[in-house]
Amino acid sequence: MPALHTPTAVEDPVRPLSFCRRATVALAAALLAGCASVPPDPGFAQVAGAVKSGTGGDLAWLRSADDQAAIDRQVAGLLARELSSEGAVQVALWNHRGLQARLHGLGLTHAEVLKATRPPNPSLGLGRMKKGDEIEIERGLHLDLARWLLLPWTAPMEVRRLEREQRDTAQAVLSIAAEARRAWVMAVAAQEALAHQQQVLEAAAAAAELARRMEQAGNFNRLQRAREQAFQADAALGLARAEQARRSARECLARALGLWGAQLDFRLPARLPDLPAQPREAPDIEREAMAQRLDVQAARLDLERKAQALGLTRATAGLEVLELGLMRNSGTGEPRETGWEIGLELPLFDRPAHRQERARLAWAQAREQAAQRAIDARSEVREAYGQYRIAHDIARHHREELVPLARRIADEQLLRYNGMLIGVFELLAETRAQIASVQAAIEAQRDFWLADAELRAAMVGAAGREAAPAPSAAGGTRPAAGGGH
Repeated sequence: MPALHTPTAVEDPVRPLSFCRRATVALAAALLAGCASVPPDPGFAQVAGAVKSGTGGDLAWLRSADDQAAIDRQVAGLLARELSSEGAVQVALWNHRGLQARLHGLGLTHAEVLKATRPPNPSLGLGRMKKGDEIEIERGLHLDLARWLLLPWTAPMEVRRLEREQRDTAQAVLSIAAEARRAWVMAVAAQEALAHQQQVLEAAAAAAELARRMEQAGNFNRLQRAREQAFQADAALGLARAEQARRSARECLARALGLWGAQLDFRLPARLPDLPAQPREAPDIEREAMAQRLDVQAARLDLERKAQALGLTRATAGLEVLELGLMRNSGTGEPRETGWEIGLELPLFDRPAHRQERARLAWAQAREQAAQRAIDARSEVREAYGQYRIAHDIARHHREELVPLARRIADEQLLRYNGMLIGVFELLAETRAQIASVQAAIEAQRDFWLADAELRAAMVGAAGREAAPAPSAAGGTRPAAGGGH
């Protein structure tokens, strides 16, 4: 920008604005070069695309009351039907207020990036000095010349920052969707366990009544009747616990979906979906995850941004502060004075080498963090896939082996009872074993769908907590080794 160093533009007192015009043109060119790569929007389309790819759901950014009213109608339509797993994810993407707050945060970051890539505002100084009858007026216009000149280099760094925020936002949205899927599984499983526990209580009440009558007939002693009464009391306690677990799981689902008021009256399926015939085969799951994981991509972007910052620090050593000032002074009876000045920081204490070392260490830190993030991501997806396969095998073993075997044994025991080969006490004991087998099968099926949700989250890098199984509703009727895996 030669106009900044042309002596005639400064020394000509007749045309004091010539320098301003030339400087403005030159600095405007730097501004255009720096701002050309800044996107005009926050990048919601990119976030929505990543969410669509990771969940299959549609993301909406509610920026007005009309948007909110339209989404409320669509959410009401979903909640009017039986809420499926995919429906729960879609409700969360539309209705979760924390998700909307994150999208507004993306817009805020975009505004900050635009501000950072625009030239700094000039500062205007006015002074008035009076000495007797003489009045002196000072006028000064100061520009942060260093920021102007560095815009072509700082703008790409800010664009990287915006891209990082886009991926962080997408990752946060995917985490909300993953939590909604987990909460749905837990809520449906708790509801199914409650229905099973109600059947257990009915069977226990019938057994207790039978024991009472048999005691009156002289066929049962007090100890045998007390055992059946204890079983009924234990079943009643299990029902209360199952109801507590259902309420807690339902509230967790309501929080995950952002529901309140009349929206809380939603319906869930009576039971979890059946197991898939075959588990998902993923021989290249690590490679797929590395291409999809947003946290790995964000770490790479952060590394690139730190590398650009390191290069900029080295290229501008000693020029972090560079100010340009234009002056125009006038006094009573004195000719007008015009001129310019440049302010430069003297690196006496915080030397350029120190700043370069800080930038290099920040880049090295980001490099190691990116490498560690990739290693952790590979391990997480391997672990999630292993848990998914094991959970499928366990649930299928319960469905195809343990539950049918328990039912077959119960049927054989009923035949033996009808043939008077065993007594009612042995028949009731076998019924309890079958109850525990069904309860364990329900929990195994729940654990599989939780493992499926964890695998989906691990593939896209959606951070989330490890879902804890709900308290067992079987009470003392469940054997110690029958509780899943």
